[in-house]
Amino acid sequence: MANTEKNSYTILFSIGMVVIVGAVLAGLFGSLNSQIKENQKKEKKQNILFAMGITKATISGNQEDVNLPVDATEADKVFSEYVGENQFIIEGTKATKTSKAFEIDVKKEGQLAKKDSYTRKLPLFIGNIKGKKSYVVPLYGKGLWDAIWGYVALDEDLKTVKGAFFDHKGETPGLGANIKEKFFYEDFKGESIYNGSEFKGITVAKGNNDPTNKRKNDNKVDAIAGATITGDGVTAMIKTDLKMYVPYFQTVKAN
Repeated sequence: MANTEKNSYTILFSIGMVVIVGAVLAGLFGSLNSQIKENQKKEKKQNILFAMGITKATISGNQEDVNLPVDATEADKVFSEYVGENQFIIEGTKATKTSKAFEIDVKKEGQLAKKDSYTRKLPLFIGNIKGKKSYVVPLYGKGLWDAIWGYVALDEDLKTVKGAFFDHKGETPGLGANIKEKFFYEDFKGESIYNGSEFKGITVAKGNNDPTNKRKNDNKVDAIAGATITGDGVTAMIKTDLKMYVPYFQTVKAN
């Protein structure tokens, strides 16, 4: 029988437990990782659809569900119905139709694009709602504490915002975290990203003095009180990321 009072036994026992626990955790991670990735894909589809105006109410017919994304269990089916294969990778004025657009990590593309030799790949999703197209652009930026991101859907004129969705990793609750609330993202609907023929984007502006958001051609929405830096981050990612699509959008308008 082993002498459990020896130091060598304690060390071997500890090593054995570490190995066993490590193996169990590795096994759990392996089994859960695929499910986590699948859930992330469904959430991405929900957010793209939400920016287009496809919500739970679209499926249920109940207007009380209008501010809710489609259920995760319905995401694949609904995305296939409204977007399907209309996924593109934009490079300059060139658009390549490919399902790989969905796999593009906008953050990583931004990092790779810092190299002069790299041509940035821009994902674009084109939805079709009752015969009318929506052009959905993914956005990625920096808030006060960490990453912020979102999706902006443009109408067929490629200048008017049809809808928007924003989210964050760690903004302050009740302040910057409110970029994902209805009162904020609803203000973007109907806003123009152009001033005449010049691209302007949309500024989240303090002192905009347009609480009911009646001015749709001023390229501005009201800021969230106490969340200036987060609002500036939203402004920056809209102006920077959307502008990269302009050369392609101009070719679409010309055809």
